[in-house]
Amino acid sequence: MDRLTNVTVVDPRDGTTTAHQDIHFADGRITKIGTTAGPHPDAIDGQDRFVVPGFVDMHAHPLNLADPAPELGLMLAFGITGFRQMSGTPDLLRHRPDTTDRTPALLATPGPVLTPINAGKPATAVAEVQRQARAGADFIKAALITPDVYYAVQAEADRLGIPVVGHLPAGIDVRAASRAGFRSIEHVGPQLGVLAGCSCHEDHLRAASSGNPIPAPPFKIPFADRIAGKLLQRIVINPSQLTTPATLAAVRETIDTFDEDKARTLARQFADNDTWNCPTLIRIKAQQLCDNPTFAADPNLRYATTKERKAWTRAAESFHQKFTEAQRATFTEQFDLQKRMVKILAEEGAPLLAGTDAVGAAWVIAGASLHDEFDLLAESGLTPLRILQTATTDPARFLNREKTAGTVSAGKEANLVLLDADPTTKAANLHTISAVIRAGTHHNKEALQSLKAQATNR
Repeated sequence: MDRLTNVTVVDPRDGTTTAHQDIHFADGRITKIGTTAGPHPDAIDGQDRFVVPGFVDMHAHPLNLADPAPELGLMLAFGITGFRQMSGTPDLLRHRPDTTDRTPALLATPGPVLTPINAGKPATAVAEVQRQARAGADFIKAALITPDVYYAVQAEADRLGIPVVGHLPAGIDVRAASRAGFRSIEHVGPQLGVLAGCSCHEDHLRAASSGNPIPAPPFKIPFADRIAGKLLQRIVINPSQLTTPATLAAVRETIDTFDEDKARTLARQFADNDTWNCPTLIRIKAQQLCDNPTFAADPNLRYATTKERKAWTRAAESFHQKFTEAQRATFTEQFDLQKRMVKILAEEGAPLLAGTDAVGAAWVIAGASLHDEFDLLAESGLTPLRILQTATTDPARFLNREKTAGTVSAGKEANLVLLDADPTTKAANLHTISAVIRAGTHHNKEALQSLKAQATNR
């Protein structure tokens, strides 16, 4: 079948809808869109459903798994037709997985994440950037590096024409990083991150948060990337578990000294500098409210493996035991402020991307978590249209793929989601997936349920 009939096409750029349309596709691309010509025996009957571009998860880790097939299938079942892999390996750069019509497309990947183990000093970090650029990395991801290392990385990446994204280094001036060219800030920081730049005690907080939880080794370690990867796997379940009393005191000070005028000024600077934010609110919530009983009661947990569910339950118990009620309340207030910050970013025109941090993070389930992210963005105050944009047109713009993706238009990739209700009127309508078209192949509701079933009871 190469025709989808009688659908309403949604343009995420402005929210306009065009009813009673036929969409023709061939060889994985949309060839023509026009007024419905009537029933056709070989066509897919859209039954007045709403068609949007396939969703993109702009912060995910499915390829970290030895066998990512169940998670990739889940992502497709929840409408995700493409993703940005946020941690890579030399092997992944050498052997990128083939694109199929049963999995989301890998749209971009880095090499190994920069940490003190492989990028502990500026010279070491520069050499690592050079290696990854030669290997074909689409971007450099920073995590847990120091400001001096970051600036050396940014300068070398600029010279090589490769973007730098990831975690803001602890203690860095967020405005300076934005001016330097930091392309995409993940997790609103993390830790104090963006919020520190919105405090009237900014200088003090920046000094208080400097330092690194993982010291740089004094000499080059064989298989450093493998060691760093295993270390990050343990940390990633819930990094909030590493929060010290001193850091929590700084979080408390950040909350108490938040200055909305500074926050809005910072958001406008992000817009001017084309600094993007991928908030991953579901990830932040799962960290900072790890023991919230709604996570353990989530019916989508059936898509997690038994091993994951046990590890996540232990993480929640450990979180609850380690932190006092008052400390857990501070985490909750921090999360509320991070949601408020995301609203400010949207209102001031700072560019945003939808992402989840699946796979590996406690309570963050591949595919389903993007819909949790939609709900949290709605809770933050974003409009339904703005939320739709963070998963469709904005990823296309960020990845320089506007000629091939981001809208339902002739000549673009036939990656589509059919919804039962209008996503521009209510964010919850993004959950009403009736079918997914991936590279021109139609996956109806039964096929999507089959993909979900394959990830159940593992």
